Amino acid sequence: MIYILKGHDLRHAVEEMILHLMPTVITEQADIEPEQGDYCISQLKIDGKNATATAIVRIDSRLEQRARVAILPDTDELANKRVLTEIVKLSIYDAILLFLDKAPEWGSLTGVRPAKLARGLMERGITRPQAAVQFREKFGVSPERTAITMRAAAHAQKALELLPQNSVSLYIGIPFCPSRCAYCSFVSQSIEKAADLIPPYVDYLCEEIKQTGEIVANTGRVLSTIYIGGGTPTTLSPEQLEKVMDCVKNSFDMSSIIEYTVEAGRPDTITDEKIKAIKTGGADRVSINPQTMNDTVLKNIGRHHSSDDVIKAYEIARKAGFSVINMDTIAGLLGDTPESFKNTVTSLIALKPENITVHTLAIKRGADLYDKEANSKQHNSVKQMLDTASNLLSSAGYGPYYLYRQKFTAGGFENVGWCKPQTESIYNIAMMEEIQSILSVGAGAVSKHVDLKTGKITRFVNPKYPKEYMESYERIIIGKQKLMML
Repeated sequence: MIYILKGHDLRHAVEEMILHLMPTVITEQADIEPEQGDYCISQLKIDGKNATATAIVRIDSRLEQRARVAILPDTDELANKRVLTEIVKLSIYDAILLFLDKAPEWGSLTGVRPAKLARGLMERGITRPQAAVQFREKFGVSPERTAITMRAAAHAQKALELLPQNSVSLYIGIPFCPSRCAYCSFVSQSIEKAADLIPPYVDYLCEEIKQTGEIVANTGRVLSTIYIGGGTPTTLSPEQLEKVMDCVKNSFDMSSIIEYTVEAGRPDTITDEKIKAIKTGGADRVSINPQTMNDTVLKNIGRHHSSDDVIKAYEIARKAGFSVINMDTIAGLLGDTPESFKNTVTSLIALKPENITVHTLAIKRGADLYDKEANSKQHNSVKQMLDTASNLLSSAGYGPYYLYRQKFTAGGFENVGWCKPQTESIYNIAMMEEIQSILSVGAGAVSKHVDLKTGKITRFVNPKYPKEYMESYERIIIGKQKLMML
């Protein structure tokens, strides 16, 4: 599809909305209406404080036009741009929607943090019920997704009140896995190819942890939550896990910690010795990620464990006495069906973990996004999976506490963390809702400085790959020091 901009240069907004509704190849063209083919003309006119965005869309020789209007707040340039971006996207949504068989579950929303949008509305004086109405009527979000969003927004507000303003969280990245899963898009190294990198990586990681502890102390911050993720942290040996966690204890004042999580991850890496090292190291939460309890699907995605191994790993963690155990699953995996996914969720509920996270498969960029029939079938299948999970988890006493979306998820759906009462992960909320600064260590780790007064977020990204990371140690420390002095 060709798109043409008239009166504005909001390319990203236009591209994002078109791809949200019609995954296709798009190209920008000069301000000349094409004589044939599909196109979208996005036009913006401003008259004083009045703004009008118009979208003219032609698909298969059929022409539709829709417009959205708004009064500019004129408070500042950023606020005006937010309003203009909104009506440009909504006008395109309204026009393209006329060509679709059904509206997307998330309506016109393309962002990854819908709960943050809901909180923003409420911070500007709108009540929670009014925000829900806006989600349904203005943005076209389904009642089910609106309800999940409002619950997540409430949890985020609760976490914001709980966390001291001078607090930060710590993320520690272990970018190694036993093998690479078929669906994986994260930067992680298979130990089959990178085993020799692990010992020196742990040494550099511990040094960065020490320096980060000094930065926290020197800037008058306190540490509230810790999360060790990956990759698969339990790719490390018990001794290496002990070394990293001892370094954390020796580098930070642990008196203000409210939760400490280790993503144990793949069941085939979990042993009594590793779980003991994690528990002794101070963690009170652990995540075990089966992804599916269907052995055939596990083979399809390149996992080397079985559903029985999941149960054994869970029993090891439960016996060790962790206060909260999370288990992840993914809707839309190759070979999975709504029936077998229902069995996965039912099986996990039967184990009684405190948290269950339901992800939606992220489609690789090389996948065929343009097969309309295949996409429609996948959309319907994934929707059924997610709706089933929502019903089962709600009936079992779990509630949604955080969610996020990402580009190229199957069916354009979401990832939702479900929890038993009072067991939500504050780190997950803080990280996803961007309500707290997070210092991250390790290869590919992203540190974020969050200014709660202005909402400005500044990031510092460590090099992605372990070897590159180890060669950039001094630059990383300097960059992090500058970040936390903002």
